[in-house]
Amino acid sequence: MIVVLMGVSGSGKTTIGTLLAEQMGAIFADADDYHPAANKAKMAAGEALNDEDRQPWLEELNGLMRGWRARGESGVLACSALKARYRETLRAGVPDGAIRFVWLDGSKEMIAKRLAERKHEYMNPKLLESQLATLEAPEDAVRVVNDREPEVVVSEILLRAQIEGGY
Repeated sequence: MIVVLMGVSGSGKTTIGTLLAEQMGAIFADADDYHPAANKAKMAAGEALNDEDRQPWLEELNGLMRGWRARGESGVLACSALKARYRETLRAGVPDGAIRFVWLDGSKEMIAKRLAERKHEYMNPKLLESQLATLEAPEDAVRVVNDREPEVVVSEILLRAQIEGGY
């Protein structure tokens, strides 16, 4: 089973993803670690990435997940996956049902507060507006509001997403 935790920056993907992977006995990967230097520099300057910036990055993440699947490994990927076409790229070449998307959601105010309280290598808090504007609410993802303790959120994900070992 592969789970993609999606949502805007500050929605808790890394925190929840790390704990979820631990609960599942799975590999954890943060998509931020796979951005090329040019993307990181652009975001650090407060510039939103465009689709052309994201495409090679999404293709690399797709290859990462296909590799997990080929080796029979479970994985959790923390990735914004804001648009439907991005999610399609992430799914490409993977059998239906092998990837489960979980949308970590929350109020704009809560997420803005989190972003203001953290230091990130390149994610400028000013980009929250552009991320919210870019987000295309997924129809096929489990939506979980991340406004509680991480352990409670992970338990809800395991229950609602019917993830192996979680029910």
